[in-house]
Amino acid sequence: MNKIITSLVACLFLLSCSAKLKGRDGQSGKDGQTPEIITISKDDVKKSMEYLASDELGGRATGSEGSEKAATFIENFFKKNGIQPYFESYRDSFQLGNVTGYNVVGMIEGNDPNLKDEFIILGGHYDHIGKGKVVDGDSIANGANDDASGTIAAMEFGRYFSKSKSNKRSILITLYDAEEMGLKGSAHLAKRLKENGMKAYTMINFEMIGVPREDGKSMSYMSGYDRSNFAPTLNKYAGEEIVGFFPKAKDFNLFMRSDNFPFFKELNMPAHAISTFDFTNFDYYHHVDDEADKMDYEHMANFINKMIPALEGMMNAPTKEVLLNDE
Repeated sequence: MNKIITSLVACLFLLSCSAKLKGRDGQSGKDGQTPEIITISKDDVKKSMEYLASDELGGRATGSEGSEKAATFIENFFKKNGIQPYFESYRDSFQLGNVTGYNVVGMIEGNDPNLKDEFIILGGHYDHIGKGKVVDGDSIANGANDDASGTIAAMEFGRYFSKSKSNKRSILITLYDAEEMGLKGSAHLAKRLKENGMKAYTMINFEMIGVPREDGKSMSYMSGYDRSNFAPTLNKYAGEEIVGFFPKAKDFNLFMRSDNFPFFKELNMPAHAISTFDFTNFDYYHHVDDEADKMDYEHMANFINKMIPALEGMMNAPTKEVLLNDE
């Protein structure tokens, strides 16, 4: 009996080692080395949120001192995690009258010589409205859910892929300024990428993912659901429905109201926003109580971790699976 137990333990150990040597795509680790196992923790998410949505940043209005601090925070995160600048620096600057705005853009190069020239764009907007209607003496619209939550999701995807080096196609992590002024930052960047001749494949904008939906609903939904096969493709690689259909998204014209739209318009590719805010599960849109202590960090980390294999499968497929549907 002892010999049988010893043999079983040895087999389990070997199976465990074999599993660790394989990435999410089932491929063996480079040169037989065990790849780093990376999980996004709620503590990491919370730490970033408590800074970006703090009173110190004053609501992150474009051109403000708080906006500058947010951009610097994102740049430092990129540097710390090995995410390289796509342009000469991380900043993509633009003018709105006398105000200078800054998109922050980082890149993770793909590892496949035949696919790395194709780009997946992931993003969110880091600006907010600055001040809001005063409630109990508080006038700072901190913008935790809108959209520090999506900004942090994009940053964490960047950290994951920079560390795992598991992406065959290249990735742009793009954090936009001046969304609240009419998608000005994303419009500037999309136009610049088009002029540069970028081979962009798909784009996802993460917009307000700080609170969970009710039980029985899909974890998130995608704007412009029927415009492409993006959602079913992600769900296939996730192994479950993490991105669903939300009828009111069309009623509210969400596809054209978020930072995905300029990329769709300029680059003629599948570009959508993914959100977990559905107008029933959070009462503080553009409100001074949109604060860090109202975010669900377990949900945020769970969403990010479940989205990783979905993104990885899509970006590593040998051919372009995600296609625009005929309107």
